[in-house]
Amino acid sequence: MENAVSCKNIKKWFGTGPARVEALRGVDLEVKQGELLMLMGPSGSGKTTLISVISGILTQDEGECLVAGINLNTMTSEKRTAYRGKHIGFVFQSFNLIPTLTCKENVSVPLLLNNIDRETALQKASELLKAVGIPEKADAYPRQLSGGQQQRVVIARAMIHNPDLIVCDEPTSYLDHDAGNKVMELLRSIAKVQGKTLIVVSHDPRIVPYADRIEYLEDGRIIPK
Repeated sequence: MENAVSCKNIKKWFGTGPARVEALRGVDLEVKQGELLMLMGPSGSGKTTLISVISGILTQDEGECLVAGINLNTMTSEKRTAYRGKHIGFVFQSFNLIPTLTCKENVSVPLLLNNIDRETALQKASELLKAVGIPEKADAYPRQLSGGQQQRVVIARAMIHNPDLIVCDEPTSYLDHDAGNKVMELLRSIAKVQGKTLIVVSHDPRIVPYADRIEYLEDGRIIPK
């Protein structure tokens, strides 16, 4: 099976001089197409920084990261943004829902950005809200939802444009046990049935059984097994 992600000696730091913080210290990581990889480790270990580099939100300072064989670090900012909009889905801890849009409108945004007509985008958004278990919230606004319900909206938005890679930062953090299991079952089925690749950052031991593989980060490094 081909590599969906290939990271070699990834280094990333923030700040300069005595204030410089090394967030990633030479990470080597490969993720196969269709694999659900879970990244675990203590807070501050570099997990979010790593998935931000993989998804092209951050650029590494050293090393090489290929996504589907493409080096996003060599692209212009505009081309990276366009690539993410077509090929990568995001579930981050900060929901980033647009407060003036309904749930189905929020979910439809990636399709609208890819020039899909509004009616088709909203219909697809409604279908995904049903898939994540909150069809009755399609016309509600984010302020009218609980944290767990907002999390499900974000997950639906991450999936709507059928991305090749989905990166998730604590996707079950606001969900109870049953809701968390349903979301992970949905994400796993996407990986298995559709051949999509998922990278999930989590502290939640309840969802470990859904992973094909687990890697542990500590102090900016992958811990050898």
